[in-house]
Order: sequence, then structure tokens, then C-alpha cells
Amino acid sequence: MSNAPTIATAHAARIGPGRLVLIVGPSGAGKDTLLNLARAACAGDSSVVFPRRLVTREASASEDNVHLDDGAFERLIADGALTVHWQAHGHRYALARSVEDEIRAGRTVVANVSRTVIEALRGSFADVVVIAVTAPQEVLAERLALRGRGSDGAIEQRLGRSVDHIATPDLTIVNVGNPAYHADQLVRAITGATCEPAPG
Repeated sequence: MSNAPTIATAHAARIGPGRLVLIVGPSGAGKDTLLNLARAACAGDSSVVFPRRLVTREASASEDNVHLDDGAFERLIADGALTVHWQAHGHRYALARSVEDEIRAGRTVVANVSRTVIEALRGSFADVVVIAVTAPQEVLAERLALRGRGSDGAIEQRLGRSVDHIATPDLTIVNVGNPAYHADQLVRAITGATCEPAPG
């Protein structure tokens, strides 16, 4: 299975004026935890949108994804309903075409994506911000072991995954302390502190 990302449609001009905020980082970094806190903090701000990813892996309690089987995923590709799709760890992931409408309407869209799609999305959208969430290797290993999600594949493979040509992020959050503190960092990066800080 190829890990190459696919932008569904080539655009003559990069899409704006809204901003696309890409949340990236290794498995076990705590991206979903921080995103859930940030989503709650921004619940009253209609200018910030957190689209649900489309994923062929079954959803878990910590993720706000839409689960699709491979057939449904292929039909969305054929219908031109996806902005970008990619493959990782034996599963398929995508963002729906509605992301483009939100950006054209001037909103900020926040999405958890693979590091492999950064450059492709920068080529399609006018204002892209990359926020990396990470943690030391031993912390990642501990979190993945506690997660115990068999569909993720072997922990050693996820920890050893290397991604070539990763762009330098605009902000890196080392997520090893209080999740509320790091979620507040994320909210401020997303909105310029227009949302309420995450509860601490």
C-alpha cells in the first residue's frame, strides 16, 4: 500500500482567504487529546472549524473520526468528494471537500493530518500553519502501550516510522506536561487567543 498523499484536485490558484492549521506528529504524541480540548475551548467561535477525518480504521473513544470501509472510501474518491487522502499504517485517511468551502468563507480549519501531506496542502491553500505535537520516545512508547489499539499495528513499527521531506513546523508543542496547558498553547496558535483558554 502506497503512503503517497493525494490532492484530489489541482487548483489553478491557492485557496483562501481562510487559514488551514495542520496538526501533525508521531503516534502517541497526544494530538487527539489536545485537539479535543481545543475544540471545546473554541466551541463558541464559529470562525474556527474542526472537520472530522474520514478513516478506514474503526473509530475509538478518543477520536472524532468518520469510519468508512474501503468501498465507501473509493466511491468518495471517484465522486471527487475529497480534498486530500493518504495512507498510513495500513489504513486510509482523508479530509472532505467541505474543507475548501470553509477556507473560502474565511474560516480557520484545524485538521489532524499525516506529515506527508504538508507540502501538498501548502501548494493548494494560501495560508497554511503547521503545528507539530511530539513527546520523547519513551513517552510515546508508554502511551501506545496503554492505548492497546490492535488496529494500530505493532508499536515498534509506529515508533520507528520515518517520514522523508518533512517541512519545519511553525510551532512545536512538546506534550509531556499538563494537557490543559498544552491545549491552551494550541488554541492560542490556532486563533491568536480569541478563544477562552482550555480549563486548567
